Amino acid sequence: PLLKIANDMVVDLPTPSNISAWWNFGSLLGLCLVAQILTGLFLAMHYTSDISTAFSSVLIFLHETGSNNPIGLNSNTDKISFHSYFSYKHLVGFAVLLTALTALALFSPNLLGDPDNFTPANPLVTPAHIKP
Repeated sequence: PLLKIANDMVVDLPTPSNISAWWNFGSLLGLCLVAQILTGLFLAMHYTSDISTAFSSVLIFLHETGSNNPIGLNSNTDKISFHSYFSYKHLVGFAVLLTALTALALFSPNLLGDPDNFTPANPLVTPAHIKP
């Protein structure tokens, strides 16, 4: 099955019109191409397994120790909830930012633009900084 994958990849590659996929397989270029494709597949499978193992070990560590708070309290009666305070503060800040950006975009869209964009272009005169 790996040769079939390599053959399908070689056939799909753009080549000059006088070089066919069958001629390409017989040349040194074709062998190097197959070796590169197979090496890439092997490395992709190799590193994907290592990365998934690393992430799963982090998840197992978080599941064992818990990531809820630094003190390690498990009962909700000993905890102080700040959710209502910072959520309200973030919503108000987001609303102010959204209002300011909307007002800027709707009422003065050219305020932050470059002044050179408003000079009319003269198609008969080539700018001096453009050299042939």
